[in-house]
Amino acid sequence: MEVSVDREAMCPYRLVLEHVTSRWGVLVLMELTDRPYRFGELRRAVSRQGRTVSEKMLTQTLQTLERDGLVHRDAKPVIPPRVDYSLTDLGREAAGQVAGLARWSKERMDDVARARRAYDEARA
Repeated sequence: MEVSVDREAMCPYRLVLEHVTSRWGVLVLMELTDRPYRFGELRRAVSRQGRTVSEKMLTQTLQTLERDGLVHRDAKPVIPPRVDYSLTDLGREAAGQVAGLARWSKERMDDVARARRAYDEARA
């Protein structure tokens, strides 16, 4: 018999960690650090990072980060509709942490490349 487990209730911090460090979560947080974006321009900015994010995936990512209190969605009642996305204070804090990890990754890439080569050579 399979038992249903509420992952969020079991380890809520792990779920937030998954959201912040997800493929698109990281890129969204990094882009929104600079300024607020409209949906289309955020999609283009995130896609410039090397991979194209679909509208559906970006929407899901933004909704998840908004639910976690990291992203603010500002819908203006104008025609055509205008929606801007920005970081909350909590989101800026998370983005700062992600930026630190990104800097570390960049600075240590030579070490990682050496480790990968050594690993691959040992397996060959």
